Amino acid sequence: MTYEAFVALVERLWAEIPEAFKRELQGVHVLPQAKPEPGLKGVWRLGEYLDPGPPSTFLGFEGLGRHIALYYGSFQKVAGPGFDWEEEVWETLLHELRHHLESLAGRDDLVREDLRRLAEFRRGGRPGGEGR
Repeated sequence: MTYEAFVALVERLWAEIPEAFKRELQGVHVLPQAKPEPGLKGVWRLGEYLDPGPPSTFLGFEGLGRHIALYYGSFQKVAGPGFDWEEEVWETLLHELRHHLESLAGRDDLVREDLRRLAEFRRGGRPGGEGR
């Protein structure tokens, strides 16, 4: 899949999500590069939720806002025969959107779940479920 086709797929799927779930979200960024998972060779981060949190004492986050980033290069790295681009993009978008909604609600359940899966993976196991 080309980068342009990937962007079009993300835009189409993003348009299917009701606006109520996107409140206070500045947008989705589709980045061309791959994003390796720090400390895990050969593991790629497909997407991430970027929440600057409360403003720092230096006001470093003023106006930055909340975003979702998807890494086209990471999808390319994990795509093999039979890879379902639409399903993987959809699952990744929904995963990152859940991070956003939990952040708005003051929750971090999915963050803890992701950290648990990463720790399991670092111990040599396979992460359970659909961690993005």
